[in-house]
Amino acid sequence: MENLAPYTTLSLGGPAREFAEATSAEQLVSLIADADRNAVPTLVLGGGSNVVVADEGFDGLVIKVATEGLTVSRDGEQAVVTVEAGEDWDRLVARAVAEGWSGIECMSGVPGQVGSTPIQNVGAYGQEVSQTVRCVRAYDRLTRQVIDLEARQCGFAYRDSVFKRDLSRYVVLAVTYALDQSELSGPVAYEELAARLDTVAGGRVPLARARETVLALRRGKGMVLDPDDPDTRSAGSFFTNPILTAEEAEELAVRAPGHPRWDVPGGLIKVPAAWLIEQAGYPKGYERGPARISTKHTLALTNPTGRATTADLLALAREVRDGVREKFGVTLVNEPVLVGCTLGE
Repeated sequence: MENLAPYTTLSLGGPAREFAEATSAEQLVSLIADADRNAVPTLVLGGGSNVVVADEGFDGLVIKVATEGLTVSRDGEQAVVTVEAGEDWDRLVARAVAEGWSGIECMSGVPGQVGSTPIQNVGAYGQEVSQTVRCVRAYDRLTRQVIDLEARQCGFAYRDSVFKRDLSRYVVLAVTYALDQSELSGPVAYEELAARLDTVAGGRVPLARARETVLALRRGKGMVLDPDDPDTRSAGSFFTNPILTAEEAEELAVRAPGHPRWDVPGGLIKVPAAWLIEQAGYPKGYERGPARISTKHTLALTNPTGRATTADLLALAREVRDGVREKFGVTLVNEPVLVGCTLGE
């Protein structure tokens, strides 16, 4: 039995009944197909940065994705980059910046592997992978076939996709990105980043400068993995920013006049979860036993000493969620995938 805690950025999780490492897409498909034929529960594990595993572990087969490889072709003014699922995401971003491939630089420092990016529709500082994904190669466990899904078939939404909506069906094998050939970043869409870059919304800056600035911002929030920084022993943002209907936003405005908000397509309103958490009485550094809110970023729940359990972390998460709901009538939703555990109602 293999203990799963060392494979997660939270350093949490009990043992797997079986454990295997897949170093090729073919091996990954074979392991999944064999497990399905034998009705063995499976957990496909990437970088472990967006997962919370139960203290009891996983009673089945855990497959660690360790596939590598990258190919590049040209399509007009774009570089078409196909990357194996097991490649490190930030290593890809660093290469993109070095090669003059524009479109993912604002996601510098995001932990995890390439295969996870379309599942979560990973995004940061105004960029999302859905803006550059051209195609996702996946193994469809329902049809038992390897398929290629074009971006329009991926159902991308805010921190969501068809892959996330049915985690038991698809296993991402590789992702193809279409990146502009340019030494300049994409248009800067995030106000905090624009201010640090001394530019305006929609402005463009050299790729390397954008990457360096994003990394500095993320380090200041404990969002770049660092073994010497206990605030990075987390799963990143634990809650997504709530997306409210107009009616829900009106109710929140009664409880919290003048609250921060952004309009999003469809007449919906996005509200910053970090603001809700702090205003509900849970500041940076708030502790519940050995688990605590990051001292740098209200959205990150951490295992700072390495002595917390998954139960400890989830107890803190429930307290925060329930406190926000009681004060504001808004229910926060966890961003990491919960394996063998739940926040409950």
